[in-house]
Amino acid sequence: MPDYKKTSKTSNKAMTFFVCFLAALAGLLFGLDIGVIAGALPFIAKEFTVNAHQQEWIVSSMMFGAAVGAVGSGWMSSQLGRKKSLMVGAILFVIGSLWSAMAPNPEMLIAARVLLGLAVGVASYTAPLYLSEIAPEKIRGSMISLYQLMITIGILAAYLSDTAFSASGSWRWMLGVIIIPAILLLIGVIFLPNSPRWLAAKGDFRDAKRVLDRLRDTSEQAKRELDEIRESLKIKQSGWQLFQSNSNFRRAVFLGVLLQVMQQFTGMNVIMYYAPKIFEIAGFTNTTEQMWGTVIVGLVNVLATFIAIGLVDRWGRKPTLTLGFLVMAAGMGILGTMLHVGIHSAGAQYFAIAMLLMFIIGFAMSAGPLIWVLCSEIQPLKGRDFGITVSTATNWIANMIVGATFLTMLNNLGNAQTFWVYAGLNVVFILITIALIPETKNITLEHIERNLMSGKKLRDIGQQ
Repeated sequence: MPDYKKTSKTSNKAMTFFVCFLAALAGLLFGLDIGVIAGALPFIAKEFTVNAHQQEWIVSSMMFGAAVGAVGSGWMSSQLGRKKSLMVGAILFVIGSLWSAMAPNPEMLIAARVLLGLAVGVASYTAPLYLSEIAPEKIRGSMISLYQLMITIGILAAYLSDTAFSASGSWRWMLGVIIIPAILLLIGVIFLPNSPRWLAAKGDFRDAKRVLDRLRDTSEQAKRELDEIRESLKIKQSGWQLFQSNSNFRRAVFLGVLLQVMQQFTGMNVIMYYAPKIFEIAGFTNTTEQMWGTVIVGLVNVLATFIAIGLVDRWGRKPTLTLGFLVMAAGMGILGTMLHVGIHSAGAQYFAIAMLLMFIIGFAMSAGPLIWVLCSEIQPLKGRDFGITVSTATNWIANMIVGATFLTMLNNLGNAQTFWVYAGLNVVFILITIALIPETKNITLEHIERNLMSGKKLRDIGQQ
């Protein structure tokens, strides 16, 4: 006789993974749009005859759009729900990809990339939030890390696509092929359930329970989680009003902002946006070498993200972050020193690239996914839309600053000094992690919220 309870449990787990995977597909589009510009930029610069400053604007215009998109996503996600917000993001991805592929001049390309940025902002805000509210606490970290894995796969796919089209210089095809996964995302989102926490916040406890019953192992577990959600909804104020009146919530918002600044100023997106340029600095002057080097960067980024998925719910957020910042500081510092001394042999070239890849491993196993995990976990339910809006907008503003200043830093400070600056920042981030960052593994969102709102120190809000 079949064990229906066991069958139901297996079915619910499969449903949870299916839902989380579909939501994480937004990360694939995010990664494609970040990665594609690295290979397309040299050909765009040649066709439109744009200088270094204009190239920085072509790169960073998407970050501006993403910051605006992230700010707007807070209201949209609260009013329409996480599912419909992801749908809006998918539609913007389709339109923006088509427009950028057909852009007749630099100004129109920048405008198209601002629109794509809106889509990326919606995705970067909504997907981690949705995943944190859908996934059970035991696998929440790895499920949100799955979103980061999809970003890295998107970046790698973009690099491979760029390399394939680089022989003909077809940058329009590089930008245009993103339409295909954008359409797939749009179709996939239709099958997602609404977030149970969003449904409960809207007073629809019946549907919230129905969704939890589909996603949790037992009906008792679903009921217990819904009871905790009900308790967290008893706070009267929400959003901006809660921020104004509650100092504990302000601490969570501050921590989310700090985490996103830390992620961006590691220097990772410098490598993502300007990878061919960095390979040129290291002595690889052939375009083909630069493009394949960029593909290797993307592949290492993907593979190292699996380290985070394996460690985040076992080893924990805090120790993994600390180790990651240490590895990044070492990689950037040694690379800067080599550029200062001079790279005069093939062996030195390959060692420099090894240091670059070591930095990428450090980021992909730690700050890449774990910052999104923590930012989704630390905000109370009544302030989650507001808190994550602020932190995600901060991510893209910091991202825009990094993207718009790297070439200028290289010209004004020099190659070695620029990499030393980022190495020094990673050392500072180790100290901040030890002093402020909480450990939140295997703790429910509602328990983290109770600790925060009772006034516990930020580094202690993940304690049982």
